This record gives sequence, C-alpha cells and structure tokens, in this order.
Amino acid sequence: MRYWWVNHNQTAKQEVGNGYLWSPVREANGARSQFYENMRIAAPGDWVLSFANSFIGHVGIVQDQARITPKPESFGSVGVYWANQGWLLPVWWKPLAEPVRPKANLKTIASLLPSKYSPLNPSTGNGNQKAYLAEVSKDLVDVLLGLPNSLLTAPIAELLPATASIQSADDLVEKSLTEDPALDTTVKLQSVLARRGQGLFRARVAQIEQACRITGVTTPNLLIASHIKPWRACASAAERLDGANGLMLTPHIDRLFDDGLISFKADGEVLISKRFCKIDADRLGVQDALHKGCGGFTDAQAHYLNFHQTYVFW
Repeated sequence: MRYWWVNHNQTAKQEVGNGYLWSPVREANGARSQFYENMRIAAPGDWVLSFANSFIGHVGIVQDQARITPKPESFGSVGVYWANQGWLLPVWWKPLAEPVRPKANLKTIASLLPSKYSPLNPSTGNGNQKAYLAEVSKDLVDVLLGLPNSLLTAPIAELLPATASIQSADDLVEKSLTEDPALDTTVKLQSVLARRGQGLFRARVAQIEQACRITGVTTPNLLIASHIKPWRACASAAERLDGANGLMLTPHIDRLFDDGLISFKADGEVLISKRFCKIDADRLGVQDALHKGCGGFTDAQAHYLNFHQTYVFW
C-alpha cells in the first residue's frame, strides 16, 4: 500500500464530489511531470489525502488503476490550458470530522515531508507550485490524522475498497454522454452498447476481425469486441463505433489489453509490459504469440494502436 497527497485547489469540488482525480498526461509545455506520472503508479487500496484551500478535508481510497479519459466536462473553464486527454483515477472519498491545516502544524510535519517531489514547501507550509499527486510516508499520514479533531466521520474500516460504491472512468464518461443534448437517442444508444462490445460496433468489428489475435479462438460467444482506443477516451461517437477501432478478443486477453499489459505493433508484433509477469504470460498463452506474432493490421487499425501504445500500454 502507498500513501498519496493531492494538491487540487482548482478542482477539489468536482473531484471529491464525483469520486476521482484527474490530471493531464504532461505539463502544458509537453514536459513530463512526476506528479502526473504518479497517477499511473497509484493502485487500488492506496490512501490519498485531499489538500485544498490550505486544508486537508478528505481521505480517499484508490479504487482502480488510472485510465486515459477526456478532461471532465464538470471542470468547465478550469485548466483551459490543459490538454483534453488525461489520467482519471477513481477514488472513494470520506470527509474528516474537522479539516486539518498542515501549515499550523508545520514544525511537527516538516521533517516527514518527502525531500523530493514534496507537496508542500517545508519552510512556508504552502503548496508547491506544479505539485499535484505526491507520494508521502505512512508516518506523515498517521501524524496528520492523529491531530486533534482530524478523526474521520466514520470508522476507518468503512474506507476499505470493498465497501465503496464508486463510478468507474467509463461510468463517468457514459453519464456525460447520455446527458449530452447534442446527441440524438440512437447515437447515444449505440454508443452505450459499444462500451459493452455490443450493437453496431460489434458488427463492424466482426467484419474485420473474426478471431482473437492471441488465442485464435473464433467462436463468437467466446469473443469480446474490444476497443483499441478505449471507449472512454474516444472523442466522438464515430470513433466509438468505428470497426477499425476494435479487436475480437477472448475475455482474459481483453482484460490484459484494456489494462495495458499487452499491445500490438502495426506489423503484428506482440508487446508485453514489464508489469506482466512472464510466468503468468505463459500460463495465459501470450508467450507463444510473442514469438510468432499475430499478423499485420490495416492503416486505420494502426492509427488506433498508436494511441493504445502511447496512453494505455506501459
């Protein structure tokens, strides 16, 4: 388990209210940021302290891995300079009985702040510029939550992930899509069906792909029509329903692909993430495809595969 601290003055209301964190992939100038990279490192069960307007007011539990999604519409004009695509990390939040002001306890916590990528300036107690999601120690969390009036409004046991009811990244995007007045009912219906690999999207994918690229399975009811560029990250209904943006995969291969543990190059080379244990890859039948390849893809498919390799596979 890891412990995190998020500085989100501008977006705390939206993120805490809707059960997530969201950050751009990179800084506005294209530079990499460890604070944004941390969004992909955070894992289910990790704790997060919400710091906004000089106070820690909520504690959260990460519910799922970060997924690539468009910037939440609820942000409105906030972060107009941010890129539209970013990381969405589902978090279940619980309020503190009384918010904690770290600056008022600086002498107590300064030595516990990380020496690099700290969320706070240890001298002033102010939030560090550009700091978003920072890893902190359990000792720091214990001290902050042990301060007077900082008890949670419910027992700690109730923060366990199994007790939480939270919307996934796909749920949040679907809610936004179904409430969009610019889309007609038919498009909304087909887009929602596409999320589940059904409807028009599945029919279009099946015209291009008749078998799982890894296992070779061809039985239709054993195959899932899986998006290459994730459904939640698609910019339009056209992308969500494009047959070239899909593969027919068996359920376990679909899960590996969606989690970014495997991907494909345009020439059919199979890519395996360093996070994917080779023993498990062999047990799941992936290692054989790694050596043999899986056949080339069309230019249209290659376009979507490039997105998958850039934002999903790691």
